[in-house]
Amino acid sequence: MTTAQTQELDVQPTPLALLLLGREADPRSERGVECPGDLPSPSDPDLVARARAAKEKLGDKVFVLGHHYQRDEVIQFADVTGDSFKLARDAAARPEAEYIVFCGVHFMAESADILTSDDQKVVLPDLAAGCSMADMATAEQVAECWDVLTEAGIAEQVVPVSYMNSSADIKAFTGKHGGTICTSSNAERALNWAFEQGEKVLFLPDQHLGRNTAVRDLGMSLEDCVVYNPHRPNGGLTAEQLRDAKMILWRGHCSVHGRFSLDSVNDVRERIPGVNVLVHPECKHEVVAAADYVGSTEYIIKALEAAPAGSKWAIGTELNLVRRLANRFAAEDKEIVFLDKTVCFCSTMNRIDLPHLVWTLESLAEGTLVNRIEVDKETEAFAKLALQRMLALP
Repeated sequence: MTTAQTQELDVQPTPLALLLLGREADPRSERGVECPGDLPSPSDPDLVARARAAKEKLGDKVFVLGHHYQRDEVIQFADVTGDSFKLARDAAARPEAEYIVFCGVHFMAESADILTSDDQKVVLPDLAAGCSMADMATAEQVAECWDVLTEAGIAEQVVPVSYMNSSADIKAFTGKHGGTICTSSNAERALNWAFEQGEKVLFLPDQHLGRNTAVRDLGMSLEDCVVYNPHRPNGGLTAEQLRDAKMILWRGHCSVHGRFSLDSVNDVRERIPGVNVLVHPECKHEVVAAADYVGSTEYIIKALEAAPAGSKWAIGTELNLVRRLANRFAAEDKEIVFLDKTVCFCSTMNRIDLPHLVWTLESLAEGTLVNRIEVDKETEAFAKLALQRMLALP
């Protein structure tokens, strides 16, 4: 449809459409829109040397965190690697570091800011490194959902459980309403705790992790779960459906893990006889049900470390990590392949590249603070409360 035709029909683009087109900014969104400063050319052959020199100049003043899904060119400069929560805790354990450079995405940097001291400054090399899953639940949408639950007469029975992969606003909402945060490693413990506090759970923002944990680990049925769609009136659910449900799942998902399908599993089994299929619990339920092993990023790494030589593995998680693990264990004759035939990196994780890291480190070395991620005090207080409940899980 042409611009002229849309004008004739008086069609107005939505705020979300404008945001996706880069014509609007949402300060409460995970998605950044710009990164000020002049970046070095990605073809600069001295990038590695420049990053090393700037990091050495900063010394103990800087602590670089690298998420498992980062590019190899970036991860080589990380002081520690891990998943989002492990890295945030690692940052909090280094109070002498003035600058925490988080090579990950926005919600991770927020979590690090929440858990570190006021004297420490958390920096994200590229402000556009957001998270599509975290973007799928805004504070306004979740507040409206709570109103729907209140009108249905069940809000007092509902305990919110939010995945670590959520914005600080969503973590704060969770803390304010008596809920807890979870990771893919402790989701089962978090849900067991939540059902001791109330009769129902509102699980944010990844429907697949919530469904897989409830059905696979807690023994619920798929009928115990309903999906709340924030883009439909009342979430697309009736009051009766909400009252009957045990798990109210937010309609969100990971853009990478959501790509894997049952066809992917069947295809790899045909291509590689005897292959072990190992997937992340953010995958769809039918993929998790068909897999041999299911677990968090840390679980995947440990499973491959313990795997016998000569074993074959198809991994359903982000490609940077899968490729790194394949290279790491090649000498042990472990065959490790990506579960899907289609190559799929996490596009927002990949925004953190070597030019952005060099620009960040050189700016800090020159005394210029760039791209600081700072959570306001009220949001931080309630988000920290939710995180502390997670830390206290049995």
